[in-house]
Amino acid sequence: MNTVELLRADRVLTVVRAPEISDARDLCAALVAGGIHVVELTYTTPDLPRHLERAASTAAETGAVVGAGTVQTADQATQAINAGAQFLVTPGQGPEAAAVAEAARAAGIPVVLGAFTPSEVMTALALGSAAVKIFPAHHLGPKYFKDLNGPFPGVPLIPSGGVNATNAHDFLAAGALAVSAGTDVVSPADVAAANWSSITAKAKTFSAAL
Repeated sequence: MNTVELLRADRVLTVVRAPEISDARDLCAALVAGGIHVVELTYTTPDLPRHLERAASTAAETGAVVGAGTVQTADQATQAINAGAQFLVTPGQGPEAAAVAEAARAAGIPVVLGAFTPSEVMTALALGSAAVKIFPAHHLGPKYFKDLNGPFPGVPLIPSGGVNATNAHDFLAAGALAVSAGTDVVSPADVAAANWSSITAKAKTFSAAL
């Protein structure tokens, strides 16, 4: 099952933004235990390639599909791919978005490009984005996804930013492929303190809300 198919089944991925990760393997295991299998570790965490390597090398053990997020340059894309990232996610479409997409294509992994407007959705699709991340979703709300389904029927859209257990189902009902769970599931404090039981419990609560 590829990443997009897994997202279609699970309806959720989690985005980890933390100043430090005590153990990426244990983090992924905690999330999978809570029902979330797709994990996005981001370049906002220092020394990301090391954490990606740890998560990727133990993916068969944990059952997680691990990718790199906040990828903004071709160099970051290459680093992440070499570390074992199984997908790439960008926050938007900067000057190197096409190069990031090409690096993912060459490596045979999906890229999810960030977008905010219909024009950016079109650009993301033209660059080969397997799905399109709409960010920041909380400013737009679920109705925006229903509106986007008009000109873009069937395009896999993923809301990110401000999605929580209270509003996640509304985004899915409006046509989103899956939602991004952020600090509602993986708070920086829990990650830094290795509070895996709390992360598993929050993941279960979020998954149940879908």
